[in-house]
Amino acid sequence: MPDFTTKPTLVGERLTLRPFRPADLHAMGEVLADPEVLRLTGSAHTTSELTAVDPALDERTRQWYLTRNEQTDRLDLAVVDNGTGSCVGEAVLNDWDESNESCNFRILVGPRGRDRGLGTEAVRMTLGHAFRALALHRVSLEVYAFNPRARRAYEKAGFVVEGVARQALRFDDTWVDAIMMAALADEWLAAYPTSA
Repeated sequence: MPDFTTKPTLVGERLTLRPFRPADLHAMGEVLADPEVLRLTGSAHTTSELTAVDPALDERTRQWYLTRNEQTDRLDLAVVDNGTGSCVGEAVLNDWDESNESCNFRILVGPRGRDRGLGTEAVRMTLGHAFRALALHRVSLEVYAFNPRARRAYEKAGFVVEGVARQALRFDDTWVDAIMMAALADEWLAAYPTSA
C-alpha cells in the first residue's frame, strides 16, 4: 500500500522535488497568477480573466499549501530549480484510488521554470517515485489540446494518449478538447529500468 505520509526529497539533474516550505508561498502566488498557467490549466475561461489575478495568495490558499505535508492520501511537492534554489511550481499525485492502485498527476511550472526541460524532468521523477517507491499501478492525467508543450513533456516522460474528452473546456467562446493520458507501471519500468 502506498505510503503518502512520507514526503520525499527527490534530487534530479536540474531540479529538486521536495515538501513545501512556508518560504515557497510567495513563489507559488506568482505561479498561480501567471496568465499562461491560468489559461492552460483551465482556471480561467476568458482572456480578460488572465490579467485580473493578484499574485499574493489569499489566506485560504496559503493555509492549503501549508497543510500539504500533512496529507496522508496525496503527495504535493515543490518543484525547485537547482540553479537558483527557487520554487518554480508543483508536482502532485492526487485522487488516490486505493482499490485500483492509481493516482491522478498534475504539474504547474511558472515562467521562471519554463523552456529548460524542468517540466519533463519533474514528470519523470514523479513517475519514478510513483512506480518504484509507492508501487502504484497507474498514473493518469488530462491535458488541454491547446497545451502541446505539456503534452510533449508528458509523452517524453512516459505517458501515453488514451482518449479525448471532446469540448471539455470553454475558453473565449471556443471549445477545447482534453486529452486523457496515462502511464502504467510495467510499461514505464521497462522503459526506464534504472533512472527516473
